[in-house]
Amino acid sequence: MSQMKHIDNTPSTPGKFKIEKSPYNRLRLQFSLAKIIFWSLVFVGLIFVFFYRSPSSSSHVSSDLFRRSLRTSSYGGPAWEKKIKASAKPRSSNGMCVLVTGAAGFVGTHVSAALKRRGNGVLGLDNFNDYYDPSLKRARQELLERSGVYIVEADINDATLLKKLFEIVAFTHVMHLAAQAGVRYAMENPSSYVHSNIAGLVTMLEVCKSVNPQPSIVWASSSSVYGLNTKVPFSERDRTDQPASLYAATKKAGEEIAHTYNHIYGLSITGLRFFTVYGPWGRPDMAYFFFTRDILKGKSIPIFEAANHGTVARDFTYIDDIVKGCLGALDTAKKSTGSGGKKKGPAQLRVFNLGNTSPVPVFDLVSILEKLLKVKAKRLIMKLPRNGDVQFTHANISLAQKEFGYKPTTDLQTGLKKFVRWYLSYYGNGKKSVQ
Repeated sequence: MSQMKHIDNTPSTPGKFKIEKSPYNRLRLQFSLAKIIFWSLVFVGLIFVFFYRSPSSSSHVSSDLFRRSLRTSSYGGPAWEKKIKASAKPRSSNGMCVLVTGAAGFVGTHVSAALKRRGNGVLGLDNFNDYYDPSLKRARQELLERSGVYIVEADINDATLLKKLFEIVAFTHVMHLAAQAGVRYAMENPSSYVHSNIAGLVTMLEVCKSVNPQPSIVWASSSSVYGLNTKVPFSERDRTDQPASLYAATKKAGEEIAHTYNHIYGLSITGLRFFTVYGPWGRPDMAYFFFTRDILKGKSIPIFEAANHGTVARDFTYIDDIVKGCLGALDTAKKSTGSGGKKKGPAQLRVFNLGNTSPVPVFDLVSILEKLLKVKAKRLIMKLPRNGDVQFTHANISLAQKEFGYKPTTDLQTGLKKFVRWYLSYYGNGKKSVQ
């Protein structure tokens, strides 16, 4: 406003305005400067109080994002760095060194364990949020720790921590699986999808493009990007500009962001479009998981059907097949071409479908579970809601087959049998055991 007043007081005819040089003007200038300094200090003080001292709910998000950063006493130091180096050290000198984000998640746990088994160095990163039961994630963490994989507990948006990890370890690859999953939850908490799937991806790519050497990146997109596409099976060449959910939109945005960082900074990036992954240690929000739970409890299970009694079907893909695809993508990922944030030449950019190529109606999924559990399900037939769910998914995997020999081998009957065995072992008699 002071600038506006100064402009308003300036005469419209140039050359006729004379500044009076008086003691009063000097005093007024000194007083104005004092006021500016005073209010600047007050403003800075308010910022400090709001961001660092306020216990109110409005600061909950900020404190949650950085609660496990390097500013806290639980991070840093020789012992912490020793754990990281030991976990990330490959058995051979030329072996991969992989940072796996979302390592305590369903796919992240299986991929981390598989990498470690074959001798790669692996460091996990996970924030252990409560989107679903955190105790299941903790059990996965125990499983990985026994195999020598250490998980750093932190948010993917903590750039300070990520930079520190890259200072400690020169990662050759990043397996970026950290994301807010689920189609329906986006209607309840849309900001969590933007925070994890868009901002989190950008934070990771920003750190990766600046380090030297740059790692090769493989990350989890989703079959959801095909959205309202009606051409089957879904091919990587099909249009993906009609998302049916916010989750799908954030994954599509992620693919465009990946293209940008590849183009500008020379990052080698591979996107994997997963098709309905299932299996032991799975996610409780997935239909096969909560169907099993509710059938055993004698509760009704919702089975959706499309308009005119249309069949709802999914290309269910067993976790072991997904892991093979993830490792194949890592093994064939070329080196990034940038250095210190500057592109030196064209870099690899790929996207692949990882599915089973055999869509199964949800009705059949329930029938298989009934036989395996030896319990009759109480089926509640409902219309497919307009919440982002699509009627069917079906993967064309020819590109992944050609590039790294991807070939799924587990049918739904076999995969569900393995899942049910694990479920009964883990949750049986109300007791949980990590195996």
